[in-house]
Amino acid sequence: MSILKIAKMGHPVLRRVADPVPEPTAPEIARLVRDMEETLADAGGVGLAAPQVHVPLRVVIFHVPGGRTEDGTPVPLTALVNPEIEALTEETVEGWEGCLSIPAMTGMVPRAKRIRYKGITPAGGVIEREASGFHARVVQHECDHLDALLYPMRMTDLSTFGFVDEMRRAMTAADRPEPDEPVPG
Repeated sequence: MSILKIAKMGHPVLRRVADPVPEPTAPEIARLVRDMEETLADAGGVGLAAPQVHVPLRVVIFHVPGGRTEDGTPVPLTALVNPEIEALTEETVEGWEGCLSIPAMTGMVPRAKRIRYKGITPAGGVIEREASGFHARVVQHECDHLDALLYPMRMTDLSTFGFVDEMRRAMTAADRPEPDEPVPG
């Protein structure tokens, strides 16, 4: 296994739509997922998309700690090949996000409140789940990478985009809720 280099905003691999994976159970996909897992653990994030590690394929991994889910049950590390997302409501919610490809930055991003997602596992199984809250946000964020979208492109108010430490200071001074730990993924 290897820790892979993370592409930063501006790199061409993040500006192109990722290719579908023709053989989700291929050994090279399993190896990619293992390397992505090691890279994610090293970076301390909650999600990672293959384009972020310079591989333009439709593969994402993520997990959601129990403290960040609505019912307190953690979402285990999940790998999805060729994932698909469907919004289950037109209602959106705003939340702070960050990204391993845009280090030390954060911004307020609107996302679908409830989604259904599905994908193939590297072992060939199918995962289909409904998600809301932080879980839904993480999945949407990671899948955006597959379509060449970084979270600032989803923002509706760029005055909420800035360095994490500065945004926390500004929110504290204004007596407003400061950014949670943003979605680093």
